[in-house]
Amino acid sequence: MRSLIRRAPPAKSDPAPSRWAWRIQRWMLTPGIRFALRAGVPFCLTLGLGTLYLGQPERQAAIQAMVADARASIETRPEFMVNLMAIDGAKDELASYIRDSFPLDFPVSSFDLDLDAMRAQISGISAVKSASVRIKPGGVLHVDVTPRQAVALWRSEAGLTLVDESGVHVAMATSRYARPDLPLIAGEGANAAVAEALDLMDAAAPLGDRLRGLVRMGARRWDVVLDRDQRILLPEDGALRALERVIALENAPELRVLSRDVTTVDMRLSTRPTIRMTQIAAEERAAKQAAFRAKTNE
Repeated sequence: MRSLIRRAPPAKSDPAPSRWAWRIQRWMLTPGIRFALRAGVPFCLTLGLGTLYLGQPERQAAIQAMVADARASIETRPEFMVNLMAIDGAKDELASYIRDSFPLDFPVSSFDLDLDAMRAQISGISAVKSASVRIKPGGVLHVDVTPRQAVALWRSEAGLTLVDESGVHVAMATSRYARPDLPLIAGEGANAAVAEALDLMDAAAPLGDRLRGLVRMGARRWDVVLDRDQRILLPEDGALRALERVIALENAPELRVLSRDVTTVDMRLSTRPTIRMTQIAAEERAAKQAAFRAKTNE
């Protein structure tokens, strides 16, 4: 028997999410959160597991040993090994000094060689003007050296020193006769004016074997030293011109100033050159003058 009372149909459930659920879904759809879930979480998880795994000292030592073995297997390959050193441009003594400066135990890996430091150390040798270092095919450490050329022998308080055109020390000399082909300069600061000294030596070439050397006086000017204890005192400025004037006086047949009994030709004052005679010549001149005056008085 049907009920006479009409029942209301059951209410349908609302499919719309709640306000908080909707907000969470919107928040999850933002680009930053999606990227963090897709990449950040796996990265942090992997990093944490890797840190936990590699945090053990035993595993760290094993990995370091594996890396060292891999590096050694590459560095010690035959194509990377250096077997000998070749030095060009240096004489035996300098070459031996360079070899002694680098006591390398061949064969050695090219990865263990600091070519820039080696080049700097070789260039720092006083007898070396410049140097280049490179590894040539075949495992040869090639050192190309440009040595300094000694142009003068400098006598100082430290002894005899060979210097180049810039006055830089090249080597020590045992005696003057070790390099008789080089001009001799002496005095404080003489090595700083080597170029001027060479010009003066060339100008004094007409004096031949009479020239003994140059002496730097007060680190300002030069004295030309000749045999018979003669000296030509040159000015601080215009030394070359003053020396050429003395050479011209010597070449004049009627003067021959340096062939006379003089000890010093002072050219420091260009307007008043001075000649100092020897003691014997001065006494003879005084005696002749006295005799002349006595004869005149008669």
